[in-house]
Amino acid sequence: MREDQPMDLDAEACYRAIATRDARFDGRLFIAVKSTGIYCRPICPARTPKRENLAFYPSAAAAQEAGYRPCLRCRPESAPDLGVWRGTSNTVSRALALIEKGGLDDADVEALADRLGVGERQLRRLFRRHLGASPIAVAQTRRVLLAKHLIHETRLPMSEVALAAGFGSIRRFNETFQQLFGRAPSTLRRGTGATSPGPAGEVAILLPYRPPYDWPAMLAFLRARAIPGVEVVARDSYTRTIEVVGEVVGEVAGEVAGAHGTVAVRPATGNALRATIQFPQLSALPTIVARLRRVFDLIADPEVIGAHLSEDPRLAPLVAARPGLRVAGAWDGFELAVRALLGQQITVAGAATLAGRLVAAYGKPLAGGVEGLSHVFPGPERLADADLSSLGLTRARAAALGGLARAVVADPQIFGPRQSLDAAVLKLRALPGIGEWTAQYIAMREMREPDAFPAADLGLMRAMADRKGRRPSPGALLARAERWRPWRAYAAQHLWASQGMSYDRGEAPGDDRSPLRPLHPARLAARGVRTDGDREARDAGAGRAAGRGDARPRRARRRPVAARGRPR
Repeated sequence: MREDQPMDLDAEACYRAIATRDARFDGRLFIAVKSTGIYCRPICPARTPKRENLAFYPSAAAAQEAGYRPCLRCRPESAPDLGVWRGTSNTVSRALALIEKGGLDDADVEALADRLGVGERQLRRLFRRHLGASPIAVAQTRRVLLAKHLIHETRLPMSEVALAAGFGSIRRFNETFQQLFGRAPSTLRRGTGATSPGPAGEVAILLPYRPPYDWPAMLAFLRARAIPGVEVVARDSYTRTIEVVGEVVGEVAGEVAGAHGTVAVRPATGNALRATIQFPQLSALPTIVARLRRVFDLIADPEVIGAHLSEDPRLAPLVAARPGLRVAGAWDGFELAVRALLGQQITVAGAATLAGRLVAAYGKPLAGGVEGLSHVFPGPERLADADLSSLGLTRARAAALGGLARAVVADPQIFGPRQSLDAAVLKLRALPGIGEWTAQYIAMREMREPDAFPAADLGLMRAMADRKGRRPSPGALLARAERWRPWRAYAAQHLWASQGMSYDRGEAPGDDRSPLRPLHPARLAARGVRTDGDREARDAGAGRAAGRGDARPRRARRRPVAARGRPR
């Protein structure tokens, strides 16, 4: 579907979906009841209204902009926030990512359009076609639904709910709810079912998703890459330190950014994750929630993605084996870029060890943290002029990290959404130490580009080898991946998982085109960091023991002087 093609909502099909309470449509459409002025999810337990009394909308924002208010029974704020527009309008997808990060809190639609490289009228037209609402309406609806969710799920005072949802004042908060629901916000809170804040001021919030969800695979991916002191994956949960840097969160004038805290995520009953957030600034809650949605890939629609990838007979059995596989995101772009640079040409475990030393030396200490969490990952300003050679890095790699930090200080939005995937990769490759593989990897995990694809990845080529073990070239693999668009990132994740490489492979192949030399094996060995060279040496030794010959090439025997030059 082209970007300028409107989303098709067949009225009869929509009515059949709500008549049967078809959960497959939850989050994909919203039903407005003309006689009551309420909009609902397709799974609403209320009696199905007559067909002539219904209108259908592709998003909650569209229904709310049309004058309808959210249902108190099915609670549209609890619907999975599906990215059904992905693959139909990448511009809208990138704009929504910016809106989630507060792109319209202190700027207008024109500034948002400029960041995406399109005109304001074009952006409004795309939003109207694909979401049925304007960008401003989308931002306002997200704020209202987050506030409603906090009212139902927590015992936070209404003043703190208003602040956490991004409202500029209590008065504006009350007026919005009075206009929308015809009642004060406090009257929406039920007497049971809500949980009180924890002893340290934690806020627990549900993050719904579209099933299935391969939570063990997600945890395994994050566990292998967990940075000591910053991240802990234990049993069935993921916990990390967090910081909001360089942003004025919400609309509270003069608020100082840069506070830090922790967040813990674990499965909840139903199709949702439960995030327990401890952060001193409640106005940062929308930003934190938006980042968590990206880290755990909660807006993905696995049915749509799986159906498309399954059209390729090579991928069909992989999708069937892991129908809920997601692409793990990143909490922060700079953290991911540093982690990717450290991971070039060494193992995941070795890169995690180096990252832990970097954090211990330059990270901000966390006061009163969770066991295993001691620091916040250092920001670019702390590494821009730091001497990193003492961490076991070569001068070239230390210089590349410093150059990367200085580039991010100069342009804090460098990891933000771009006009296109090609533009994002081109911008990233201009950074010190970033080659094609690393740029695609960052676009996949931080920029949430569903079509990012590191074609030169050795694991992907190995997974696509034919029956005789012949691997395709990067160009041939890229040509084959054309049929996987616009979900090539998910195809890559399935291919990695099929080789058992999602959790133990290096972050970048040895031939990633970056201006860095490999980390010196002797220096790493002295510090206990295992390298790919160690693995190769071990494999070579095993080969000799098995009688396969010496893996190390020997010099050719020199013939006697008298025999040199004679034809044989």
